[in-house]
Amino acid sequence: MADKRDYYDVLGVNKNASDDEIKKAYRTLAKKYHPDVSKEADAETKFKEVQEAYDALSDAQKRAAYDQYGHQGNPFGAGGQGFGGFDFGGGGFGDIFSQFFGGGNRQRQNYNGPQRGDDLERTITIDFMEAVLGTKKTLNVEIDEECHVCHGIGAESSKDVEVCDRCHGDGFINVEQRTMFGAMRTQQTCPKCGGQGKVITKRCSTCNGRGRVKTAKTVDVNIPAGVDNNMSLKVAGYGNGGTKGGGQGDLYLNFRVRPHKVFRRQNDDIVLEVPITYIQAVLGTTIEIPTIYGDVNLKIPAGIEHGTILRMREKGVQNVRSKRKGDQQVIVRIKTPKNISAQEKKLYEQLDKLETKEKESGWEKFKNLFKNN
Repeated sequence: MADKRDYYDVLGVNKNASDDEIKKAYRTLAKKYHPDVSKEADAETKFKEVQEAYDALSDAQKRAAYDQYGHQGNPFGAGGQGFGGFDFGGGGFGDIFSQFFGGGNRQRQNYNGPQRGDDLERTITIDFMEAVLGTKKTLNVEIDEECHVCHGIGAESSKDVEVCDRCHGDGFINVEQRTMFGAMRTQQTCPKCGGQGKVITKRCSTCNGRGRVKTAKTVDVNIPAGVDNNMSLKVAGYGNGGTKGGGQGDLYLNFRVRPHKVFRRQNDDIVLEVPITYIQAVLGTTIEIPTIYGDVNLKIPAGIEHGTILRMREKGVQNVRSKRKGDQQVIVRIKTPKNISAQEKKLYEQLDKLETKEKESGWEKFKNLFKNN
């Protein structure tokens, strides 16, 4: 149990603290870390830790066992529950122990206070331009929330809820069984109330006794510029409804982005291949280049080579977090004409004859690289 913190440290009190001091410390910390009000990332974990510490130190017998044995607890005293290592609940050997010895005759304790609703997760597919520039979407979401007619009790009125006469409100019953060790007593979930400790005599006509209803909601979502595949967006308050006054869960949208016919995204940069003619490559030119923000003039320098990358600053995607824009990388592709007219062919032949001896010697130098090796 080395990973568990000391219960007194968890509550922030000394080992001689009175019951009132322990209770006061618990109320302060429970309010601080309650998942419905706390903004801390690990609030739920800390809340459970505080609850566990209070459960142990608020009970005189459990506190005495903890003071003597620590988290290991006293496996043979105070009902045999202990604080760790000797917990016989949850299946396996625990089922055998419960069958023969009644599991210590203890009822599972549940937190009956307000519970925050579950979060929902949806996948949404958007177009490339919607992702890089941002957009607004109206979504229909079906949530599960507390019935507005019966307020979650599942009955037509509070008078239609009675204490279960089988378990007398405990939610479990004691059953005696004969085994090789003799008559043994075990606990079982009450078959009449299903462990609730109460029964409904007249069900709510709206939720049919479930206490929950399905509700369709419409939400307008502002999708920021720069979202990409597998990114998520939190829409607060559009998850399932809570119970007993608990807060609403949240909706998480996971994005899938359709590819563009021309643009390709590389992190925050936009990559675009642009074809130019042989003449444009030799002489240089200025051409209109498409960007995600519209057409922009780009100067092509004379003598540019095939595959050269020209960078257009801040014509890329705006980063979702930093708000800085990436660049657009323009990859130059020189297209060689395949079908030319007789006049064009004649002009190319004239250009070929005008090639200088320096060009020819350059070719010869290239060929000589493969000789005498």
